[in-house]
Amino acid sequence: MVRLLEGRYGIARREWRLLALLAARGPMSPSALAEAAQLDRPRTSRAAGVLAAKGLVQRQAQSGDARRAVLTLTESGHQLHDDLFPQIAAINARLVAVLDDAQLAVLDQALAQLTAHARQLNTELAQDVRADRRAGGSRRIRP
Repeated sequence: MVRLLEGRYGIARREWRLLALLAARGPMSPSALAEAAQLDRPRTSRAAGVLAAKGLVQRQAQSGDARRAVLTLTESGHQLHDDLFPQIAAINARLVAVLDDAQLAVLDQALAQLTAHARQLNTELAQDVRADRRAGGSRRIRP
């Protein structure tokens, strides 16, 4: 999928995720989009900016508060989604075609359980620590 997205269409996987959500759910605020995509707001904002620069998404400030905005797909964004979605769906269908219905049900249940547990752990662990990815792996460990 990454080769298809990046090589043929020039969009990253994260950009596709946001584009697909906007196509499925309609106009959304950047915060709502971040939550729906399960991404942090800065990454969502950067990806939305890239999509806007590519002419696939339009950011419309809400009247009365220029800080608040709604993201919508442009005609080009809708066209890209309409072209790409059937291809992605076909790849996904071929991927899971090796599993029977019982195996698919077990996989679905396991993924749902892991996702719920990951959310729970996220709320419990290291809430007072914020990742600083700009520092990379060379940052000294503080005692």
